[in-house]
Amino acid sequence: MKHLLLFLTIVSAHAAAAQPNVLFIAVDDMRCELGCYGAGHVLSPNLDRLAASGVLFERAYCQQAVCNPSRASIMTGLRPDTTHVWDLKTDFRQQLPDAVTIPQHFRRHGYRAVAYGKIFHNSLPDEVSWDEPTHHTEGTVQYSPENQQRLADYKAEMKAAGKSQAAITRMRGPATEMQEQPDEKNPDGRQTTDAIAKMRELSDGSAPFFLAVGYIRPHLPFITPRKYWDLYDRAKLPLADNGFMPRGAPAVAFGDRSMGGFYELRDYLDYANAPSPFVSPLTEPQQRELRHGYYASVSFIDTQVGRLLAALKELSLAENTVVVLWSDHGWKLGEHGGWCKQTNYEIDTRSPLMIRAPGAKANGSKCAALVEFVDVYPTLCELAGLPVPSQLEGRSLLPLLTNSATKVKDAAISQFERTHEGRRHMGYAIRTETHRYIEWLDATSGDIVAQELYDHSTDPAENENLALKSDRRALLSDLSGQLWNTIPRPKFPHAWLERAPRPENTKG
Repeated sequence: MKHLLLFLTIVSAHAAAAQPNVLFIAVDDMRCELGCYGAGHVLSPNLDRLAASGVLFERAYCQQAVCNPSRASIMTGLRPDTTHVWDLKTDFRQQLPDAVTIPQHFRRHGYRAVAYGKIFHNSLPDEVSWDEPTHHTEGTVQYSPENQQRLADYKAEMKAAGKSQAAITRMRGPATEMQEQPDEKNPDGRQTTDAIAKMRELSDGSAPFFLAVGYIRPHLPFITPRKYWDLYDRAKLPLADNGFMPRGAPAVAFGDRSMGGFYELRDYLDYANAPSPFVSPLTEPQQRELRHGYYASVSFIDTQVGRLLAALKELSLAENTVVVLWSDHGWKLGEHGGWCKQTNYEIDTRSPLMIRAPGAKANGSKCAALVEFVDVYPTLCELAGLPVPSQLEGRSLLPLLTNSATKVKDAAISQFERTHEGRRHMGYAIRTETHRYIEWLDATSGDIVAQELYDHSTDPAENENLALKSDRRALLSDLSGQLWNTIPRPKFPHAWLERAPRPENTKG
């Protein structure tokens, strides 16, 4: 009865006659740099309209800033230390074979659940979650024939130079490409067409649907039709004004092998020899090229999302469909000298989250409350009037959607692992209203090996680590206590060490 009453308060009388559908949109590597987040230089009109018609969460945080752990976390409603997914190759079902994912839970309550594209990690689609195998596009083109040949030639050169087969296999073509072809020949464009056709089919069925659409861009490589590149003047694009690692930050925060995720960029042939951020930044032409490609990719995805939302309206589904849009984590575009993701910093752990629930009182507003992606699962349950599984580790955001509360939690927690100087570490970050505190633990002993503290009231870009200042010791102690009161402190040796050693140079 409690869930039914909550449901009835946020839907119109017309929509209350049936359970709402769910349109679940996942975007890869999208940071909070959109028009609706205040970035006037980024063209994202459809995402801006979605935000304006629903609730835009200004401070939403992933649980680990890399694809597989983040996606496993949001889809199960469990944190990485519970799923035991801290890397890009582990299937959460190895540790939790009986876990019930969001679409599984909806299927158990009468929904038809279908997925297009990347919802779980690419190589781990978790087919048991869906009524049909995850749909992937056919007949689309990634690199042009010229760049395919360029890659083949480069790999031949690598082999002749004695590079390892693993390095050769990882190598990709150039980091950017302007396609001379229509949207439909790009995987994200084609899958939008396919998903709309499925939406039409599902709308004729007797069961409510859970339709998930996962977009590849703006993940590297930045390959989109030329018209999206033409939206931007490369010479006028803003560059990061903090292209340096945080002053006073411990080296473990970036790691000597992963370099704060920078290794990922080196897997593209035109950046294979890019200097480590420990040494020097990319050249200005390189920075402008990557920013241009990233923004073009964002605008391309914006168009595809607009097509999905237009189809909802055309099929008269908008008034009874919950729309959720999220990205698995943020992304660095030169901030802290880095590119890609994989840190415990704000720039990587914060990412877009928008929820439009029919009739929700808070629609049309921006929410500044701290929220986490583990909160999405219980929120969708309550919006659909479904029971909330007791094992979930997040909290429903329904009070924020109904304006019945101004916050649901006091902090957001993220984590990331590091191999540094031959030792393995796990770093935990707590984001409070005013601070980010990061505690780096030796994964074997559990000893604190480094601390980071950033004051968001004076340093929102997290450019200066205050943890070494003597007058902050009491605050460090308080935040450490709050961290371990919010989540259980892990046992040591950390369970992560049980995982087989893995190469850090793996796509995410």
